[in-house]
Amino acid sequence: MNLYLMRHGIAAPKDDPQIPSDEERSLTKKGAKKMRKAAKGLLALKIEFDRILTSPLVRACQTAEIVAGTANLEERLEELPELSPQTPVGELVSRLAAYRELENLLLVGHEPLLSKTASYLLAREKEIRIGLKKGGLCRLKVDGLPSESAAALRWMMTPKQLRLLADD
Repeated sequence: MNLYLMRHGIAAPKDDPQIPSDEERSLTKKGAKKMRKAAKGLLALKIEFDRILTSPLVRACQTAEIVAGTANLEERLEELPELSPQTPVGELVSRLAAYRELENLLLVGHEPLLSKTASYLLAREKEIRIGLKKGGLCRLKVDGLPSESAAALRWMMTPKQLRLLADD
């Protein structure tokens, strides 16, 4: 399985008094614009996602909706509560076992959960520091979930690299 991890786009600041909770923070106009361009760049990679799973938090849902809409994959978009930032990595990986038959799975979520998940899949007990920028994407090759063998990091892209791939 190719497991893609994407961090949500640029969102409103945590201390914005207009926003009652962290769960409700949305993408900024600039963040949404940059994600639309990054999603167009993602099309250039010609990846056919079998499923797009997103955190239930607003900023992640908006990011996933932009990606799904750009690729005409809205029917493959699904909210996954285990992609919430406070979820333990083991719980997320166990939940992903339900999708192990898919070839290309995209997770849209938050730091540090995405980096910790990549680290766990790559090195199990050893911690590898992997920092995904907002709107960044990485691809892991995973032999089943859960798996006894370690995943392989195939590549990582910054949001700027994705935007540069956009054809406009």
